[in-house]
Amino acid sequence: MGVFKKLFGGGKKVSKETTETRGDHMPDLKIPVDEKFTIYFKKNGGKFIYCEDFAEVSEALENIVSENDWQDHLFFTMDPRLETRFATEKIDFTNNRNESEIFFTTCEHLVAHNGSILVCSNQIKEKKLDELPSNLVVFATTSQLVDSISEALKIIKERYQKNIPNNITTLKHFQPTAENKDDFLSYGSASKNVYLLLLEDF
Repeated sequence: MGVFKKLFGGGKKVSKETTETRGDHMPDLKIPVDEKFTIYFKKNGGKFIYCEDFAEVSEALENIVSENDWQDHLFFTMDPRLETRFATEKIDFTNNRNESEIFFTTCEHLVAHNGSILVCSNQIKEKKLDELPSNLVVFATTSQLVDSISEALKIIKERYQKNIPNNITTLKHFQPTAENKDDFLSYGSASKNVYLLLLEDF
């Protein structure tokens, strides 16, 4: 994945023209999907940690817990696969939303077009975004990157066929700004403190 080599491997950085001088309504540059996602995800206020292997995921999660003083906090999740995969980590899980202010989840896709995280009933059941805790830790892989929401929906339709999940929505606004505070597309959801643990799997 090109951008992660640049950002984390000491290579050349994203151009100033790409990240700083282009207006919000300028057409997208023809840049790689991973680079585009990084630009918009960070613009939305998200914090991500790129990990080359699961050992780095484990280290990053430990750093997040330490940074936020979450050592004695339960991690709320609705995905039993996460509990299995992270069973050896120094975190404890709960399936009771009322016991936690940290939501640990996977996602369906990472959408480069607007830097959003697409989730559905596989991750959040029937809950609305504003019913989730204010702190989110999302575990995803680079193979989940797609260019657009329409591409993500096409893949979901092909993958699940007759069992297409419901409650499909995107997490987009991670910090309130003048531009997004009244955006009806966020369905009134409260802004979230979002960490993305992104595992390289290509």
